[in-house]
Amino acid sequence: MLDIRFVREHPDEVKENIKKKFQDAKLPLVDEVINLDAEYRAAIGEGDTLRANRNKLSKIGMLMGQAKKDPSKAAEAEEIKKQVTAQADRLKELETKEAELQDKIRDIMYTIPQMIDPSVPIGPDDSCNVEVQRFGDPVVPDYPIPYHVDIMESFDGIDLDAAGRVSGNGFYYLLGDIARLHEAVLAYARDFMIDKGFTYVIPPFMMHGDVVKGVMSFPEMDAMMYKIEGEDLYLIGTSEHTMIGRFIDQTLDGAKLPLTLTSYSPCFRKEKGAHGIYRIHQFEKQEMIVVCKPEDSMTWYDKLWHNSVELFRSMEIPVRQLECCSGDLADLKVKSCDIEAWSPRQQKYFEVCSCYKDENGKTQLAHTLNNTCVAPPRMLIAFLENHLQADGTVTIPAVLQPYMGGKTVLVPKEK
Repeated sequence: MLDIRFVREHPDEVKENIKKKFQDAKLPLVDEVINLDAEYRAAIGEGDTLRANRNKLSKIGMLMGQAKKDPSKAAEAEEIKKQVTAQADRLKELETKEAELQDKIRDIMYTIPQMIDPSVPIGPDDSCNVEVQRFGDPVVPDYPIPYHVDIMESFDGIDLDAAGRVSGNGFYYLLGDIARLHEAVLAYARDFMIDKGFTYVIPPFMMHGDVVKGVMSFPEMDAMMYKIEGEDLYLIGTSEHTMIGRFIDQTLDGAKLPLTLTSYSPCFRKEKGAHGIYRIHQFEKQEMIVVCKPEDSMTWYDKLWHNSVELFRSMEIPVRQLECCSGDLADLKVKSCDIEAWSPRQQKYFEVCSCYKDENGKTQLAHTLNNTCVAPPRMLIAFLENHLQADGTVTIPAVLQPYMGGKTVLVPKEK
């Protein structure tokens, strides 16, 4: 979230940023949080004054002792005693008020969107996202490309019916070569990132509610997260939540930045309209995370999305980079781009990776960036469609063959 000092010192810029995000209903929050902040700082100032006075009045014990010996001191001692009691009561009121104001300020600050980067195109929704460049030539073969579930079923590689009986829509069983291909992609992505110098991490797959609030907006939280009943725990929707959450309210050694990490996790999401394996409630993903100094964040932003392009092109899948417009950015994002893979069946690109940067920290704000390295469910769709041959076989690119036991081609089962 934004630093309250920035909002206090640059209210017009913050309001203009809200307008660029097409969230005009949030404009009154800027003045509201500034007023609450003024109250909060005034309460702190009064409390500090009372604490200083309390120290000055600490001679009451000595005066009460003297009053027993000298009645002329009794009036003075009683007056000081009244002052001490009144100031103690007022201090309790102020401490309660400070806590309440702090909670209100924090809740509003979670809602005010992050300042977007000047390079972000302005638009209300994803229809205004801008294609930047393409990598690889999109091909439409002269033979039909079946629906991705049909391709998988030709290899006896998926069972949606059983998953529906066991768990409902939005789940699947992967079997045989398709399941192996799923794991091969994850293992290859893991090693690809390790070879780039990233540290491999397996993070917690659940997190506390206060961490959720620190890494995503309330609308995203409600739309995505599954809560564990009766506990302050949420299943993660993506590993950057617990990866970035690791650094919330931590003071990092600047000499050790950047931190470059790649994390594996299952992900759990309340996807609406879950179908096939494109929108599902449970999947696995390899992620890239960078924590760096502000002046280095744009360089790392470019490195991360280039990593995604390189990874997909090494698997012979055409992709394009799409710059996300202001209205398509989540509130915590400063800048974001999608890497979309080519779908020969649909003859269009679809999202397989998303790279973004935001700000995080306490004493001095470090920048955090994350990018999907690979999420096999969607990636498998692109992979199968782009490598499907006219005879129904699927070729395996060289980089994946070691993870597939040396196989160069997958052959469908005879029906």
